[in-house]
Amino acid sequence: MRRLTVWIACLTVAMLTMALVLATAAHAQEGTKTMALAGDWTGVMRASDGVDLRIFLHVTGAAATLDIPDQGAFGVPVSEPQRTGDTVSFQVPSLGAGWRGTLSADGASLTGGLTQGIEVPLTFTRYSTERPQTPEPPFPYRAEEVAFESAPGVRLAGALTLPQGKGPFPAAVMIVGSGQHDRDETIFGHKPFAVIADALTRRGVAVLRLDSRGKDGSGGDFLKATTHDFADDTAAAVAFLRARPDIAPRHVGLIGHSEGGMIGPMVAAQDPKIAFVVMLAGPGVPFRELMPAQRAALGKAMGVAPQVTAANEAVVGRAEAATIGARDSADAQARIRAALADLHLPPAVVERVVRPVASPGYLSMLADDGRSNLAKLRMPVLALVGSKDLQVPAAQNIPALKADLKDDPKATVMELPNLNHLFQDADKGLVSEYALSTQTVSPKAMELVADWVVAHSKG
Repeated sequence: MRRLTVWIACLTVAMLTMALVLATAAHAQEGTKTMALAGDWTGVMRASDGVDLRIFLHVTGAAATLDIPDQGAFGVPVSEPQRTGDTVSFQVPSLGAGWRGTLSADGASLTGGLTQGIEVPLTFTRYSTERPQTPEPPFPYRAEEVAFESAPGVRLAGALTLPQGKGPFPAAVMIVGSGQHDRDETIFGHKPFAVIADALTRRGVAVLRLDSRGKDGSGGDFLKATTHDFADDTAAAVAFLRARPDIAPRHVGLIGHSEGGMIGPMVAAQDPKIAFVVMLAGPGVPFRELMPAQRAALGKAMGVAPQVTAANEAVVGRAEAATIGARDSADAQARIRAALADLHLPPAVVERVVRPVASPGYLSMLADDGRSNLAKLRMPVLALVGSKDLQVPAAQNIPALKADLKDDPKATVMELPNLNHLFQDADKGLVSEYALSTQTVSPKAMELVADWVVAHSKG
């Protein structure tokens, strides 16, 4: 398993929480034997360094993919699963690995092992994809498909939910976190923005949520977009709402999650007429300081040896530092390759570091110091961080947020116990736990946010 261990460690180096979305497996003809395997499976594999990795297998007819969320790997292609009797096998070409095992009589488990030179036990069991908090019609409010221009060639699409009546209503613009998301910020079947929008609209607040650039109904090139482009999209959304007769223009606020919690203050710092800002796991430190703390927290929770974490950080930290002053993505890539040259890493490993770190979006976050935006805010602000958030660690960010917002008498900063980055009740806070939880948003967190927004959305 040495090659797999190296691959895992190096992907940890590159970006523990950035989605590395790989090409999906080609479709094949479905058969009755593979249909019995269709569904979602999960298992835990212990790598040779003693780290337990949660792995998810998704089978749709004859097509399949693997996710290793704690390593930021999603959609890893898997060959068409083969079944002879109760014996099942599949290949993972990108890892040079294969899995072979036995389907249980009740169809609920796959017992076997992953082979890559040696065999490591890896048993899959079906897991619940139930998401009981996802809103279902009929709704006691209206939902309207909307679209508007944000920038030349960028037309954003989304959904606006409106309370019953003529209004004008207070409103909130939802801002998704890092990565390309749909309007509901869907992750592992959870739709947290749909849950939040439903709760707020039921209580009289209109909510606009949008597809990211290049996602579903929205245009534009997501891969070339920066945090500042997303801030422009948010400002355009605010302008769109303010121009509607059914929205109270002086009562439009922002609710951002993760990177969206950075973008909200960025927009509000330039627009003092924003009615309120909610930061859900928005950082209080610059991105350059956040990422080392994030990687350390994730590594510790995963059981990665401290020396491995330190070695990984030496590589990524050097890569990030090399981007300072880079003119553009191409310049950043060249700088990173030069900075890593004396480490004599395999070329494939270097590229796994270079591509995410030198992407326009990541570079823009590395260059931004959000503290200056927070210091300018003088409107109601609610900043929440979960105590088990490993991506925006509370120990680092709660004190920073309090310091950043100290001159805003209308700001509230709170650490919420036992909640992860998605504000789910959590065990360790690992990304892999997001999928296993049937809870989309903690009811206590949801009630807190809804009460605060209702209280502050009408001035």
